[in-house]
Amino acid sequence: MPIDFIAVEQIPIYPGCEGFSTRDDLKNCMSEKLGKLINRKFNSDVASELGLIGKQNIYVQFTIEIAGHVTKIKARTPHNKLENEAVKVVGKIPQMIPGKQRGQNVEVIYTLPISLLVNY
Repeated sequence: MPIDFIAVEQIPIYPGCEGFSTRDDLKNCMSEKLGKLINRKFNSDVASELGLIGKQNIYVQFTIEIAGHVTKIKARTPHNKLENEAVKVVGKIPQMIPGKQRGQNVEVIYTLPISLLVNY
């Protein structure tokens, strides 16, 4: 049974964040690294091509499995093309050190909000 990111005893560790020891520092590092990945890899032209303007919110949920791979990626947005782009980008998240509960590797559910600002 997957455990929500906010409830797991030991959160998954994103590559490059191994040097941090506190939960807050690990969360902040992961958030920063995910933000950079999204900014680099997300093709925001998809929103422009759909004729969208202003702020577009996409919610992505995925599971970090017991081996640290990202699986079961689901996106929620009003536009299929944006969903597909979000799933594609989140699929590029590298393998992590898995989360732990009572010393055992566990599946962890993570929800990632993505906000795009589409210019006129």
